[in-house]
Formats: sequence, structure tokens, C-alpha cells
Amino acid sequence: MTYISKEEKNAKAILLRALGKQYGVKLTVARRHHSTIELNIAAGKIDFFSEYQGEKGFYGENYLSVNTFYIDEHFTGESKDFLIQAHNILNAGNHNNSDIMTDYFDVGFYVDINIGNFKKPYQLTA
Repeated sequence: MTYISKEEKNAKAILLRALGKQYGVKLTVARRHHSTIELNIAAGKIDFFSEYQGEKGFYGENYLSVNTFYIDEHFTGESKDFLIQAHNILNAGNHNNSDIMTDYFDVGFYVDINIGNFKKPYQLTA
């Protein structure tokens, strides 16, 4: 059963805020449905969209839901460095014993990373 406690989320939030301060990024960390830890990046000095190499798709230039399996391939430069470090912090203590061939999913918890959101786009600050 997937589960992340409030204490685990709070411990990761402290590390993520320090990382955000280092890179000049405003962010929030949330726990959704007791099974997902979510990093929401609201504003900062990193230009995620110009360093994004994936398909723009539906979201365009103001919101992006990061595919955490393809950070290495979809991002370059400072955005890639930040997202890899953030993903490592978010995934610390997690496990993934899933076997998709037999439709068996066993993870400790899920990880979501969002840049901006539908109602409030990411703000690039100088």
C-alpha cells in the first residue's frame, strides 16, 4: 500500500526549501491522498521552459507536469540539475518493486513535480 507520512513530507520539505533557496526558486511541497508527495514550483530564476526539450503538448508555455522518468532527456542546463536533485530528495526512502509485465505495482509512494499550474503560470524572475 502506498503511503507517505506527514513527518516524511515535512522532512523532505526542509531539504527542498534549502535547495530552492540555493537555486533561487519558490516552491511548495504537498502530500496528496496520503500516497503522493508533490513538488510545485511557482517562480524562480531558472528558465525551465527554454531548457525543456520534450513536446510542449497541451500545457504550452505556462505549466508543465514533469515526467520524472525522463528528466535527463527532457531538460538541460540548470533546470536539469535542479530537477535531478529535487527528484532525489523526493524519492529518498522510496521503493519500487513493480513488475509491469504481470501488472503488479508496489511502490512506497508516488512523486509528482509541477512547474507552475493551470491557474497561475510559472513566473521567471531575473
